[in-house]
Amino acid sequence: MKATILHNPRCSKSREALALLTEAGADVTVVEYLKTPPGADELARLYAKAGLSPRDGLRKGEAEAKALGQADEATVLAAMAANPILIERPLVETLKGVVIGRPPEAVRGIL
Repeated sequence: MKATILHNPRCSKSREALALLTEAGADVTVVEYLKTPPGADELARLYAKAGLSPRDGLRKGEAEAKALGQADEATVLAAMAANPILIERPLVETLKGVVIGRPPEAVRGIL
């Protein structure tokens, strides 16, 4: 099984989700999204596949997220692409779907 994880190695939840994928024998592509941020179109695709709105994938505790207030989805996606710290992590995709790995066990649902 192939999997892609938008990963932050400094995040314990992201490390736990990656470990679950590895233990399950997945062929994992690791994207350190802070170094290689996805574009707004890619984020829109991932959230649509997950059945989430871009706002659902926003790290709400970040000051920049609070500043987005009632911004529309395109503005939220553009902000996430420009400042990837705003992306809730980890974001995991397999052929079975996309989930935000919080808690990391949520990844099991798409294995």
